[in-house]
Amino acid sequence: MPHSLVLNLIPQSPIYPEFLTGRHYHALFLTLISSVDKDLGDYLHTSNADKPFTLSPLQVTRNHKSHQHKHHTLQFSHQRLIPPGTPCWWRISLLDDNLFSKLTPLWLNLNPEHPWHLGSADLYITSILGTPQSMQPWANACTYTQLYEQAKESDRPNHPLNLTLATPVAFRQGGYDTILPIRECVFNSLLSRWNKYSGIEFTNIPIESIYPSFVNIHTEVIRNYDNKFVGCVGEISYRILGDIEPIAIKQINALADFALYAGVGRKTTMGMGMTRRLSSSVENYE
Repeated sequence: MPHSLVLNLIPQSPIYPEFLTGRHYHALFLTLISSVDKDLGDYLHTSNADKPFTLSPLQVTRNHKSHQHKHHTLQFSHQRLIPPGTPCWWRISLLDDNLFSKLTPLWLNLNPEHPWHLGSADLYITSILGTPQSMQPWANACTYTQLYEQAKESDRPNHPLNLTLATPVAFRQGGYDTILPIRECVFNSLLSRWNKYSGIEFTNIPIESIYPSFVNIHTEVIRNYDNKFVGCVGEISYRILGDIEPIAIKQINALADFALYAGVGRKTTMGMGMTRRLSSSVENYE
């Protein structure tokens, strides 16, 4: 069962930009894991396998009425420090029940006065959101069976696959990175994670029947990795065209809905590749 958890945080000391990086977010998550299961934390640290979680960059909570995100993107690069007392949030998604159950003692015994460390900064976790929120679209939970059963069997009338690429997205192809979210890269990324964690294997997905119908993307360069990371952010819509079986349309829709939890592409465990499906092409949130 995938979970998309939003942790509300309050820093007790300044968070400097050099600690607002994918490597430090990854280290903070492993610290949370190790606090309840050190062996699991050590395993996730050393394993080179596809990992059953994704992370977001740290987000400063803003006033909904006074701020709108261009292209629904999130803040993925910080040039200034975050002052003490600034409300922030951080999204963690978990793709299998084993990992969620291991963390249950942490959620149940959460101490809002226990400091967690992000670089040199101390953070308090004040609350955790794990169910849909009207003002927080990144919090949710749903079984794989429900994701599949709720997926539509038709993309008509007017039901495109609208995706927002909220943090920079890039894919590995033939030993090199490519930043274009072509259908094969996006849906094969989702398919491989779905088949690995869902227990409901999809075969013979007609990816060749998925066509982009709207694109509004641009590239971004993130320089806080060992090597600079180039990815694209923005919005892209796809349509399913041709004489496609309803079950195949249902599977493609399930993959698009799954994007909220799985992300797409590279470095999803370090804040990149955050993706979710939009109910329409225009959606304001904070």
